[in-house]
Amino acid sequence: MNTPLRRVGLAMLGMIVLLLANATYIQIIKADDYRKDPRNQRVLLEEYSRERGKILARGDGQVQVLATVQPTNDRLRYLRQYTNGPLYAPVTGFYSVRYGAGGLERAEDEILNGSDDRLFVRRLSDLITGRDPRGGNIELTVNPAAQTAAYQALEKEGFAGSVVALNPKTGEILAMVSTPSYDPNPLSAHDGAAQQQAWTEYNNDKRKPMLNRAIAETYAPGSTFKLVVAAAALEDGKNKDDQVTATDKIVVGNSELRNFNRGFCAGSPNTVSMETALSLSCNTAFAQLAHDLGADKLAAQAAKFGIGESDLTIPMAVAQSCIGPRADNGCLAISDANALYQSGIGQRDVRLSPLQNAQIVAAIANGGERLKPQLVKSVLAPDLSEIAKLDEDSLGRVMSRGNAEQLRDMMIQSEAKTAGDGKTNGLTIASKTGTAETGNDPKNTPPFAWYVAFAPADDPKIAIAVVVESQDVAATGGKLSASIGRAAINAFLAGGG
Repeated sequence: MNTPLRRVGLAMLGMIVLLLANATYIQIIKADDYRKDPRNQRVLLEEYSRERGKILARGDGQVQVLATVQPTNDRLRYLRQYTNGPLYAPVTGFYSVRYGAGGLERAEDEILNGSDDRLFVRRLSDLITGRDPRGGNIELTVNPAAQTAAYQALEKEGFAGSVVALNPKTGEILAMVSTPSYDPNPLSAHDGAAQQQAWTEYNNDKRKPMLNRAIAETYAPGSTFKLVVAAAALEDGKNKDDQVTATDKIVVGNSELRNFNRGFCAGSPNTVSMETALSLSCNTAFAQLAHDLGADKLAAQAAKFGIGESDLTIPMAVAQSCIGPRADNGCLAISDANALYQSGIGQRDVRLSPLQNAQIVAAIANGGERLKPQLVKSVLAPDLSEIAKLDEDSLGRVMSRGNAEQLRDMMIQSEAKTAGDGKTNGLTIASKTGTAETGNDPKNTPPFAWYVAFAPADDPKIAIAVVVESQDVAATGGKLSASIGRAAINAFLAGGG
């Protein structure tokens, strides 16, 4: 064989080897990723040939079906349908032959479509007996009463925002609301034009109805972050009666950091107790307290509450909350003294998701122990027999029980400043409001209005975080968000929660 032919042969052999290597990479190494990709319509078409499992919630002793299927006569044998679609869309997500899946539909797809390993015996039984294969079912931790109350309170006012409620003793997510919401039913339709119309409408809406603000968005927390600063101070040896500055302003760089009332805290030119400073939400007190603690201690306390974590799933992924700029080594580094002052009042680079803020108050409510937030109460077989159930997962202690009780007492006094006596319908609530400045011109830009709380204060059963993207520059957490949080708390407790 002459040299040119040998070269051509070697080149062809090399291309064949590369082709085989690429085929091996795609079919073996990447096969699972491609199979799980929600855009893979071949897998979706196969899934549509079997009955998809239901998504359920339990309230007042009754099981509510949030997502189910109906048989059809077209090539897609089953139609996915959602009960009260917009109410539960942030939880269920959507399931579409054209656009894949989102939310829980995607996160728990293997259970719902029946391919999960835990359903292998049942798949084998169906194959042997000739029964049509069916997917497993998911029962959620969501409490319908709390979910409905929170959603209706936001929708009634036309607010964009979110509510997240947790059981502080178990980590169960009792409510996860995001408004404006969307109806997932058109996305699951078997009419391609209807799917496309809905998808285009939702994605072109400037209010972002498909954005799950509860876990996919982060906001400046404003004065609610003072709970983290107070926790760091208590863990550093201070107590709620220790004195902090009551000054009317602190010079930060080329500007002044002032209290909301533009005056001294509690009218005192000298000092006030930390409890009084929290109840009146005095900015100068907590800015100075954060500065005195130092960036390392504040960052360490924030990390204990879960801020900075980038791998939390519920099972959907949760956006990372931060107190500093995002970097390769995390987002807990506070750059300088000016940033530290501003971080002490939940501004500058501090950004929390509603779920993260709910975790903070839940940990305080639970005596200083943080439980992993979870959305799935149990995994059920097609016949509704239990395969797996929620396993409480402690994420560690964020503060001592004694210090958590001190912070609880401080929050009761804070609620008293917004609710008169700290009680709503005879119920003692521990809370903190927040009004976070936004934009390049914060004095003329509507703020984020927050309310975080737990109740009953002496035996907490629910912890909640509410954020409203206000449209009024004069809005505050006490004016907008507090009533929403209290409505959800009362609805949950009225149902025996």
